[in-house]
Amino acid sequence: MEIDKDKVRTQDEEAEPAPIDQVEDRVEAEMKQIEGRAKERVAQGLQDEELEREARQLKDEGKRDLDEIQEK
Repeated sequence: MEIDKDKVRTQDEEAEPAPIDQVEDRVEAEMKQIEGRAKERVAQGLQDEELEREARQLKDEGKRDLDEIQEK
């Protein structure tokens, strides 16, 4: 069985990002979630409502970023 080279399309031709390029975005989104959870725990311990709100926002932003990446 041979591959017809005329029918092969590259990732560049399809405007499809390479999996290795997607890893960086996914890691950044996951790190936002982790940082948000850590800050939230610290804020709860300190009973700092403003820091807790910021932590939730960071965690939510990381989740949205991750969802966007997975939809691609």
